[in-house]
Amino acid sequence: MTPIFLFGTLRDARLFETVTGRPLAGGRPAVLPDERAAVAADGDWPVLVPGAGADGLLVEVDDTALARLDFYEGIFGYERVDTSVETADGPAPAQLWRPAGGADQRGGPDWDLAVWREDWGAVTAMAAADMMRRFGKVPASEAARVAGIVRSRAQSRLSTAQWRRPRRIGAGLTLADVQVENRRHPYDGFFAVEEMRARFRRFDGAGDHLVDRAVFHVADAVTVLPYDPVRDRILLIEQLRFGPLAHGDPSPWLLEPIAGMIDAGETPEQTARRETIEEAGLTLGALHFIARYYPSPGGIAQVLLSYVGIADLPDSVIGTGGHPGEDEDILSHLVPFDLAVEMLEQGDMANAPLVISMQWLMARRARLRAATAA
Repeated sequence: MTPIFLFGTLRDARLFETVTGRPLAGGRPAVLPDERAAVAADGDWPVLVPGAGADGLLVEVDDTALARLDFYEGIFGYERVDTSVETADGPAPAQLWRPAGGADQRGGPDWDLAVWREDWGAVTAMAAADMMRRFGKVPASEAARVAGIVRSRAQSRLSTAQWRRPRRIGAGLTLADVQVENRRHPYDGFFAVEEMRARFRRFDGAGDHLVDRAVFHVADAVTVLPYDPVRDRILLIEQLRFGPLAHGDPSPWLLEPIAGMIDAGETPEQTARRETIEEAGLTLGALHFIARYYPSPGGIAQVLLSYVGIADLPDSVIGTGGHPGEDEDILSHLVPFDLAVEMLEQGDMANAPLVISMQWLMARRARLRAATAA
């Protein structure tokens, strides 16, 4: 058994058990002298900085749990090192995880486990379960490349669990009427594929129905169509899309609204404004919500939230854009409203969020222009 000192997120019993496969039990209070746990300057996690002493928990773990902890901490660039902590019985040897290479860390106010648990506990535990599926299959450095999108997918699932449709029409069946008997994940990358066997009630009452299905997991995303009500035109972006490419489309460069996945900790509105800056260099005015919907519920686990964003669109805004770290190559186009309607009717808009957004704009264009004129 190895004594380890927990001063941060792994003091949360749910996260500890998710990572180690063992319940958090049998620990004793301890203090790491001359350091304190502070809120990281660039995140929600704690970092150790000089201070009066970091409170924590001294626990003993077996080799299997230790290997799982090494993998999880390695995802974030941490390595296990020796230390000494103070307990009620005096100094005690222990190990903890620090940034590899002894990198300096910047911190702010004292980190609070209860505050973190309220804001981030559920997302982090769900993301950790996703991450730990990779244990023993890939090195931590490879898992690290998808850590951000894994957290985004976790937030997406939690947001959906909290969402309630009005359900004015329907049979009244709920999640409780489905029993998932088996799950497997044949592919875990930036996107993930989940195969499941599920049993559910039939509408005709003739017993249960057992089916095998595969689902493609994607984080929830936002789309935003910039519209200038004064100049009466929209901005579209063009980029290569690998879905149409794989489908054999002779023109896999699509015209689309601006779009992007919702990062963990972001609201959809924040994502819409961030992505508009990244992809088109635009700062939006008012955002008008269109709809929240599943783009392809038969096999894709993703929700889209679409908006029309009021923007100033002079001729000078067109050009190229995209996030430099995401291999994006984007060209923007200004399209007069009347031409945009023709493009929609003639099939030149082959992107579902663009079709939905244009139809919304066509129904409300006069109102938006009148509000601007006033």
